[in-house]
Amino acid sequence: MSETKVSGSLSAIAPMPRHIAIVMDGNGRWAKKRFLPRVAGHVRGTEAIRRTIEGCIVRHIPYLTVFAFSSENWNRPNEEVGFLMNLFLSTLEKETEKLHANHIRLKVVGDTGRFDPALQKAIARAEEKTSANSALTLTVCANYGGQWDIVQAVRRLRQEGVLEKDMTEKDLASRLALSYAPHPDLFIRTGGEKRLSNFLLWQLAYTELYFTETYWPDFDDKELEKAILAFQGRERRFGKTSEQLVT
Repeated sequence: MSETKVSGSLSAIAPMPRHIAIVMDGNGRWAKKRFLPRVAGHVRGTEAIRRTIEGCIVRHIPYLTVFAFSSENWNRPNEEVGFLMNLFLSTLEKETEKLHANHIRLKVVGDTGRFDPALQKAIARAEEKTSANSALTLTVCANYGGQWDIVQAVRRLRQEGVLEKDMTEKDLASRLALSYAPHPDLFIRTGGEKRLSNFLLWQLAYTELYFTETYWPDFDDKELEKAILAFQGRERRFGKTSEQLVT
């Protein structure tokens, strides 16, 4: 990975987010604007992922989660879906060693059973290879939906014999796909749309939301810094009053 330098404009006093979650939107529109096929935007988007990983590492942000493929994305044209699956597989094959060399742990969450066996094997290999790494936990949400996540957590509780009357929020949270990570502090969506699109619905309950018009392929370290600066300028009360936070 190339070296990313931090400009120094971030506050040394205000807290940094521990976990950033991103909806990487705008690949197709980026390509269309340049009279390129939509898939060209997806290819260029992988470079933005690398830049963002580097930006998180140099800022000592321990968790990064990206929404790569939603459960609704199967409704896209077959050619595009096929290309995305192949791109995911080739990226895993090319990048796993680099992730491991940079001490990055990879997790892929979602209903991955629908993927081609070759892709499932590549996911398993990459997760096993990087399982002991601790510089950054990179989670890729693939064939994922927030509603699916909640339903599968409830099903797990019932399979484990937990009665509905005894279920608690803590019980359900511990069965969610990202139970190993703290809830995101900062949510970023690129591409100008202002919605969650069924992403981490439970986990984003108290997350700070940041939307930018920048298309994902153009998202760079300066854009990441803008998002973090916006986060640092907000008061996170979690239901309390401002006065309570001071005292």
